[in-house]
Amino acid sequence: MTIWNLGSINADMVYAVPHLPRPGETLPASDLSRFLGGKGANMSVAAARAGAGVRHIGAVGPDGLWAAKRLAGYGVDTRHVAQAEAPTGHAIIAVESSGENLILLFPGANREIGADHLTRALGEARAGDLLVMQNETNAQVEAARMGRDLGLTVCYAAAPFDAEAVQAVLPYLDFLILNEVEAEQLQQATGLAPAELPVTQVIVTLGSKGARYFDTESGEFADFPALKVEAVDTTGAGDTFTGYVLAGMDRGMPMPQAIDLAMRAAAIMVTRHGTADVIPDLAEVQRARLG
Repeated sequence: MTIWNLGSINADMVYAVPHLPRPGETLPASDLSRFLGGKGANMSVAAARAGAGVRHIGAVGPDGLWAAKRLAGYGVDTRHVAQAEAPTGHAIIAVESSGENLILLFPGANREIGADHLTRALGEARAGDLLVMQNETNAQVEAARMGRDLGLTVCYAAAPFDAEAVQAVLPYLDFLILNEVEAEQLQQATGLAPAELPVTQVIVTLGSKGARYFDTESGEFADFPALKVEAVDTTGAGDTFTGYVLAGMDRGMPMPQAIDLAMRAAAIMVTRHGTADVIPDLAEVQRARLG
């Protein structure tokens, strides 16, 4: 099977700061690193490093060919990554010593994915494949509708959160993942708690408290506590978790087993500085000794 990811590709500029800046504050950074990033690229790398076959649908600018090459180097199929005229998307990320972060995002080429491009890419998909999207590209509704019509398992990571964007794709979804704050915002917008959404499988991530999984067809739910590690950078941990869950789904794992594996990958991720370039592979996750 294949995971198709309509996803963003960014250059992540990560600045180490003593604390997150306050309004009007000029703050010196002690370090600067550039990583491959974007929620889409992070999820593609995580799923590929977890052993899944991943095809990325996206776009970079003339300045972003390095990003596509790096994606390919991590085992992601990039034949459907187009070159747009707009600059490559990028994020400015400030990370304080506790690991908490602040992110400014410029979408750039991620919002320049044409309908013909999407149609050509998904024309190669097969029933039973997975399709995942995030709210960092255009064409999400078109992709979700096409995925449903093709018999794909349609998945959505609801970030950066926008209630209207989620509601637009909700009728087509089989799987939805969002964090605790996003779940509350979606409930305010729709009047539906996670267990009541018209989506078969829902995961709400709870940060340091772990995650909660809902099977809305059976009415069952399960809590998964987070593993205790010393976090240095939480950037990309949620994307790593999502990519590993998707890879588990693609391999036919029971959802609790996929979530357990994803929790371990995310726990390793927060002990590292960086984004896609430092996502652990499956062998690292399996051999890691975590509490």
